[in-house]
Amino acid sequence: MTVNGSGTVSVIVIGYDDAEHIADAVRSALAQGPAVAEVVAVDDASTDGTGTVLDRLAARHPRLRVIHRRVNSGGCGTPRNEGLRAARSPYVMFLDSDDVLPDGAVDALLGAALRHGVPVAAGLCVRRELPQRLDTHWQPGLYRAAALHPSPEHRPALLHDTLCVNKLYARAFLTEHAVAFPEGRYPYEDFVFSARLLAAGPAVATVPDTVYVWHVRRRAARPSISLDRDRIANWHARVRAHQRGVEIYRAAGRDRLALAARVKFLDHDLRIYVRELPRRDAVYRHAWWRAARACLAGYGEAELTAARAPARWIARVLLAAPAPRDLDRLAQLAARPARLLPPYAVASGGPVWAEDLPAAVLDGLASAPARRLPVTVDATLRLRLRADLTLHVHDLYGLLATARPHTAELELRPRGGTSALVLRAPLHPEGSGWTARLRFGPGPLASHGTRTWEVRVGLHCTHGGVLRTAARPADALPRRRIPVPSLRHGVLLLRPYATGGGALAVRVVVGVGGVLVAVARRLRWRC
Repeated sequence: MTVNGSGTVSVIVIGYDDAEHIADAVRSALAQGPAVAEVVAVDDASTDGTGTVLDRLAARHPRLRVIHRRVNSGGCGTPRNEGLRAARSPYVMFLDSDDVLPDGAVDALLGAALRHGVPVAAGLCVRRELPQRLDTHWQPGLYRAAALHPSPEHRPALLHDTLCVNKLYARAFLTEHAVAFPEGRYPYEDFVFSARLLAAGPAVATVPDTVYVWHVRRRAARPSISLDRDRIANWHARVRAHQRGVEIYRAAGRDRLALAARVKFLDHDLRIYVRELPRRDAVYRHAWWRAARACLAGYGEAELTAARAPARWIARVLLAAPAPRDLDRLAQLAARPARLLPPYAVASGGPVWAEDLPAAVLDGLASAPARRLPVTVDATLRLRLRADLTLHVHDLYGLLATARPHTAELELRPRGGTSALVLRAPLHPEGSGWTARLRFGPGPLASHGTRTWEVRVGLHCTHGGVLRTAARPADALPRRRIPVPSLRHGVLLLRPYATGGGALAVRVVVGVGGVLVAVARRLRWRC
């Protein structure tokens, strides 16, 4: 759909040493149609020919203007600010050199901005893992339907979307309220820009359309900031950007947004890093723990209580324990969905994290509905000609027993897909929990080609409906792919593994061709 706003948008593309991808980014902006008056590409003093690529494109496309910086800024904020100052159109958007705008993105956002007369319009961003092309929606709850929010206070959840690239802005609004990015090297500059924007109190229109494709290249030579979390400096930078955002909200008199930002830090940022702690070395863990405790020390009980149960429980453990402990158990609690592993300790008549940490109370657990319980389901998978899967469900302070679970529903869903293989088996009491055993042939897993399958579990209860969670591996998983003969495909290679969130998944490689590709990839990675 073409909107009535021809030539009203400037798309600002920034890049540094990205000659391989920046042309695709620029072309995706130019392909948006007549609504885009110009594309302003800012080359941040690249050394790999990025500037030459842009100059050649500009020679063929009059709507493309190129700005060559003489000195690299060290971050994303300075080139974006420079592009913003150079933009001539009433509305602006930002695009990174290794990402793309999907067809119709500008029209969708501009249409919403013009229809509602608002200075900000936002849409859905898709995180696309490459080369697999696996898509994950970013903050999908904000973009399920078109909506108009008269101010950020009317929808504080807008603070959870700290991206600057999936939005369209009225340039006059940014100028009037001095909304700009931090200059120089400033990781998580989006956090500060978003805080300055929302602190100005704009009305925001949201659309359900996909307006940005964020390419995730985990094996890139220079990982993106969001993926470069194995250095403690990354955590320090994230905390600094978060705290600066809170300061901005408070200085603007928007205390409700300041509270929402602090709660978001617990619900989102803290959980991301806690999930990864078991994979870090001892030096990182101690440094991270000290920094996290220093940040959380400023939280009041009301702020902790405002956060969701798993997040506030994690915060209480951090505040109560002076040194890193229970990291695997904390990582499982930080997963989505959360899983609370035993032991299940009690102090003063209520559930606590551990007997020696009575201050780390698990408040709200006893009153949570069955479908919200952070139940742990352990899975033991044996792969032969058929797959044998044993599920062990842990009870949780007797709360799951009260719901009377009777059936386990196993759902194998292809990652990034919708169709699934669903199996059911009865639950049998065993020890302090329940066990279910399922057997199935791996043939149906090959029907979608080479894919990754997520293992999900639904526990059907007599009282409380269905509790849905993810199974976690109960024991060590094989480090090699397991060949399984197939009449239809010749051979399948199956490899069970634990995801970053600790859940069980199965990677399936189909056919002789797929096997050869997998072997070739493994050889390239080793070289």
